[in-house]
Amino acid sequence: MCGIVGWIDYKNKVQNKTPLLERMADTIRHRGPDDYQTWLDGPAAFGHQRLIVVDPNGGKQPMVREAHDEQYVLCYNGELYNTDEVRDTLKAKGWTFRSHSDTEVVLVSFMEWGRECVERLNGIFAFSIWEKKRKRLFLARDRLGVKPLFVRHQPDGLMFASEMKAILAHPDVEARVGAEGIQEILTLGPSRTPGHGIFETLQELRPGHRAFWEKGKLSIERYWNVKSAEHTDTWDETVARVRELFIDASERQLVSDVTLGTFLSGGVDSSAITAVAAEKYKNEQKGALQTFSIDYKDQDKFFKKSAFQPDRDEAYIKKVSSQHQTRHYVMEATPEDLISRLKQAVTLRDLPGMADVDSSLLWFCEQIKKHVTVALSGECADEIFGGYPWFYRKEDQERKGFPWIRSLDERMNLVKTDVSQSVNMEAYMLKRYQETIDETPVLAGEDEKAVKHRQMSYLNMNWFMQTLLERKDRMSMGASLEVRVPFSDHRLVEYAWNIPWSMKFHGDQEKGLLREALRGVLPDEVLFRKKNPYPKTFHPAYTKAVCTWMNEIVADANAPLFDLFDRKKVRKLNDSEGQAIGAPWFGQLMTGPQLIAHLCQINYWLKTYHVRL
Repeated sequence: MCGIVGWIDYKNKVQNKTPLLERMADTIRHRGPDDYQTWLDGPAAFGHQRLIVVDPNGGKQPMVREAHDEQYVLCYNGELYNTDEVRDTLKAKGWTFRSHSDTEVVLVSFMEWGRECVERLNGIFAFSIWEKKRKRLFLARDRLGVKPLFVRHQPDGLMFASEMKAILAHPDVEARVGAEGIQEILTLGPSRTPGHGIFETLQELRPGHRAFWEKGKLSIERYWNVKSAEHTDTWDETVARVRELFIDASERQLVSDVTLGTFLSGGVDSSAITAVAAEKYKNEQKGALQTFSIDYKDQDKFFKKSAFQPDRDEAYIKKVSSQHQTRHYVMEATPEDLISRLKQAVTLRDLPGMADVDSSLLWFCEQIKKHVTVALSGECADEIFGGYPWFYRKEDQERKGFPWIRSLDERMNLVKTDVSQSVNMEAYMLKRYQETIDETPVLAGEDEKAVKHRQMSYLNMNWFMQTLLERKDRMSMGASLEVRVPFSDHRLVEYAWNIPWSMKFHGDQEKGLLREALRGVLPDEVLFRKKNPYPKTFHPAYTKAVCTWMNEIVADANAPLFDLFDRKKVRKLNDSEGQAIGAPWFGQLMTGPQLIAHLCQINYWLKTYHVRL
């Protein structure tokens, strides 16, 4: 994985761009600390921070090749999982290759197929290709949005980068947040509208989209989306096909020239990936697979059962690790580990995030990086197979708006009166919700229940899943760790999209179909346990620390947080240690101390990014 940055600029001379390019690229050095290369010519300037995973010598970037009386320059962040197949197809068409890197395959694919190249790629990616003679820039992002790509279109050119901070590092770009950006933070945060950059003039190229910039014009188009069709496979055929697609996706993502491991939480998703990976390692005589789980200091003392977190994970982790003879590491985080990374987590996201749900993952990835450079993780299974309570709970399905934002009343209550009067938070949320509902590909003739299921699935893929993928990308790359997500394989997503809910909810259990498809892969104790979300700390020392941080903010007469939030109400919330709020702020885990930490992160973001409202 890597970090890419660049811009097309007809205003400044080449010699003036080098120090600016270095300044921008340095902000994302964590994404690729192994190498830094640049390419500058005429109006174009590109920088590439590289994390070496495949072909150390042959995969250097920006990569340049010539054909068709044209010179092509590639800046690429990602990983292909069908490199050999695409390379063989290109060789049959007469192309030759100088390396075994997927980077060169991406570049030659564009040289052969142009914009249609992305439709032939199976992987996670965000890249740019500059055609020097034509002076045209191509941008593309993977189908599910695993890898990020931000752009800033301006009269004299275009900037792009893997993270917003690289664009914000340019002196011409101001960290201004307008009324709509404020709505995103207050009403939808820590999620955001697909493609929204929060900062004015910044936008994110949406998943499954590609773009051309030429002669001052930016043209964006969608190249992929799920397509609705009748599901005609029988139950047995469906189970077999899901199993086949999942195993193939997992095995493809094990390709690496560096050491690889897996996240192992003891849940169905990570356990299944671990089982497939360990079996393949065994068959290829690669030795024991390394697996990793996170726990928290004194969790045995302070863990509190809930409907969302019914039990702890240790017994299930041991079961899977023992069965597959993995070399397992349990990383135990202290409250200080979490607290000390809350600010860094904001800097990595460039936005207020999910409090210790982020900072714990950052710490966890830092520990994993001491052992491996690449890891596989279980994200996306819940969104495509219906793993969350809001897929089946009646009260969630009848709720207006996003089911993971049940805190609208609490949000409006905490915001300053003059702010809430100037922005209609409920109307904004419902507007964004309805936009996605209207975009959902439905199938003519389906009953209302089937349509609602598609809408819920589409909401989850385009919102909740994007928030979690962003979290995983930023925190893992913040530790220079590449994380792959087999459940985001587009073939699996496309197939699952049309499977009826009655099959997905087999046995009246979330992800019932997926569990059936994994029979024999995992022991039944793991396979049929109730879903447990990512573990969070219950340690009172963490709560005390975030409350202390908030007390400091409340005491600061110039704290920017109170340009948006009511100081007295925030103080009252803090005095109650977060218990004064009912529903989780976001999802299932952001309650109590997590909310207080999130508000602290908003203040830190406003202050350190010098945000102009």
